[in-house]
Amino acid sequence: MSSSLWVTSPWRHLPNHLISRGLCLYSCTDFTSGVHTAPTGLYMPEKTVFPNAGGANLTAQLDLPDTGDPKAFALFAHCFTCGRDLTAARNISRSLVALGFGVLRFDFTGLGESEGNFPDTTFSSNVEDLISASEFLADKYEAPKILIGHSLGGAAVLQAASSIPSAVAIATVGAPCEPGHVKKLLGNSLDEIQRTGSAQVSLAGRSFTIRSLFLDDLNEVRMKETIRGLNRALLVCHSPIDQTVGIDNAGRIFDEALHPKSFLSLDTANHLLTDPRDSQYVGSVIGTWAARFIEESRPPSPSPSDDGVSVCIGREHYRTEIMAGSHSLTADEPQSLGGTGRGGTPYDLLLSALRACTAITLRMYADRKEWPLEEARVRLRHAKVHANDCEECESKDGRVDVIDREIELTGQLDAEQLLRLLEIADRCPVHRTLHSQIVVRTELREGQQRRFGW
Repeated sequence: MSSSLWVTSPWRHLPNHLISRGLCLYSCTDFTSGVHTAPTGLYMPEKTVFPNAGGANLTAQLDLPDTGDPKAFALFAHCFTCGRDLTAARNISRSLVALGFGVLRFDFTGLGESEGNFPDTTFSSNVEDLISASEFLADKYEAPKILIGHSLGGAAVLQAASSIPSAVAIATVGAPCEPGHVKKLLGNSLDEIQRTGSAQVSLAGRSFTIRSLFLDDLNEVRMKETIRGLNRALLVCHSPIDQTVGIDNAGRIFDEALHPKSFLSLDTANHLLTDPRDSQYVGSVIGTWAARFIEESRPPSPSPSDDGVSVCIGREHYRTEIMAGSHSLTADEPQSLGGTGRGGTPYDLLLSALRACTAITLRMYADRKEWPLEEARVRLRHAKVHANDCEECESKDGRVDVIDREIELTGQLDAEQLLRLLEIADRCPVHRTLHSQIVVRTELREGQQRRFGW
């Protein structure tokens, strides 16, 4: 499928959002007719924190519609040295909320209310913060379907996308085609940074310490390959008169990307979208544009012959046929327990899920970091032990399940990389599911309920 959206002039009908003591009134525009509608609801912003990969707490704002569960979640990345409360970020978020989306926007490490030391951060650490934010959403709410980045944040979401598989739509606003573009903002300080290792730089009226580590990291980022391998729907939003990040950047991003891709011209907007009508317009268009791809990404509703993962057991001892989508598996018990031994036990399959998820997570992380991981082998052992014999267990009564995981990593990896990969293994989604609260709901199929009048 391919599609392109070319819009040249924004609607100028959207009013400023009314905000009073944290209670927000939002409105929306019907883009079919261009008619502004009356306010449609209220929402309460939620301030929250989550840890980044280094353990520092990042402060975030979660905007949710009050009309029920969001149709999907968006993750927003702010511009270089800005913050989550930039006017443009707030307006884009609230326009998305008006369309039924939930939005998480946060301060990168060392900025705003987030912990950490800004001079120690890099473009790559911003990408890591985005991944941590997506994991927070996945754990507490739902994995993000939309990634939005403003300016350098746009380059960051493009770079982070490969590690956020849930995202089906990515939008950049005034983004550079290469993160190294930020060097132009450093002016005469660039020579001092390269000569002495750091310098005090004045940006947007504030003073920041920029170190050579930041510049070295920018030089290692390969955006061209990243954009071509995006494999997601992309919307490039840019003003033709942007004096900070020229419109040629949008052209290069658009040219490198594969379809489906779209371009939105921001008419007379400046780089920071200081006119509220521009940022409200951007948020509304992103929401309308992304809704199509979110809907297309949803799995079809299960039918009686297609229940996602389903199992069937007959009278042949314990042999069980499993259908996972179009893939078939067999579960069984060993002959010593009355089975036929023709498949793995249910616990074998559970451990296989954790084993496979761990290996895939390590592979994805190593590929993104371009580390020389040749092979990852994961071995698991499961046992039920007395709680008193388990030092890590909170409970000291009865027996507990213990899974021992052994990981063997092959490749020219240094000690720091090996330790980091061991940490990443614990962030495998199946691992996190096993450590979280799990609710299993059980009921008879609807047809059988009706048979007995239930």
